[in-house]
Amino acid sequence: MKNLKMYEPTDKMISLIKDNYSVLQALGSFGINLGFGDRTVQETCEFNHVDTYTFLAVINFSINDFTSYEDDEQISVPTLLHYLKASHAYYLDFQLPFIRRELEESLDKNDQLANLILRLYDEYAGEIRRHMKYEEKTLFPYVESLIEGKPMNDYNIETFSKHHEQTDKMLREVKLMIIKYLPTDSHLNNKLTATLYDIYNNEEWLRQHAEVEDRIFAPAIQRLERETKQQDVSRNISSMVFKGGTDNIELLSDRERDVIIGVVQGMQNKEIADNLCISINTVITHRRNIARKLQIHSAAGLTIYAIVNGLVDISSVKL
Repeated sequence: MKNLKMYEPTDKMISLIKDNYSVLQALGSFGINLGFGDRTVQETCEFNHVDTYTFLAVINFSINDFTSYEDDEQISVPTLLHYLKASHAYYLDFQLPFIRRELEESLDKNDQLANLILRLYDEYAGEIRRHMKYEEKTLFPYVESLIEGKPMNDYNIETFSKHHEQTDKMLREVKLMIIKYLPTDSHLNNKLTATLYDIYNNEEWLRQHAEVEDRIFAPAIQRLERETKQQDVSRNISSMVFKGGTDNIELLSDRERDVIIGVVQGMQNKEIADNLCISINTVITHRRNIARKLQIHSAAGLTIYAIVNGLVDISSVKL
């Protein structure tokens, strides 16, 4: 049953934990250790250098499935990235091996069905490991490049491949096998029941992890991608304006400026050649020199350059 309380920065961290012990693991993934005394959520986050808003976004989502962060500019991508990396480390390095050891202690290795359960679990763990390693190798470096303002050109968040459903099916099969195979020995039965309980808890943890990726992390990355593209456009225009100063204008010959005007007016090379009474090869040479001098290689770029430098009037340009 959902708590339905939306936690705020002024709430005591201890109250949040007492009401929702299931978020204990999230504290470690955010880099928050136990022993925070009577500090508020905000005081605890600030003490541990964690973005409070992003912390509460994940916590409130985990507790109540509340999310409205699709275009939320306050979400900190670096904080989310740290959280997801640490969550992977927790699950791969601790939780998967821990449950494996529990299963080994709860099952009779001489029983063929017990060995089958272990094998199914190993296959499930292998799929989880491959999926998370894929994210660590491909997705996370891409996000880091976005944060640095130097995005990789061969990747975007839309290519983020998910395999959650497949691993969910494998885990359901493991659970069904365990439920149908509770041993008659009461001691082993208790151990296996406790292991099954841990598997259910971790299934819920993994579901929430995937939901945080899909409903908070992915929208934040999409927003960052849009911002980066806008910044690239602004930088390109600023560069064109800078390169369109008096010094660069003076670098161009009169004939080269005439060629630029022709390009801006939508003329093909032959039309420019006929209009200027020169050969097509000469036009091509002029265009090559223009690109080298201005470092502008597109008609759109030359159009902006020509407008900024007064070679043409913007009202005469067909945009």
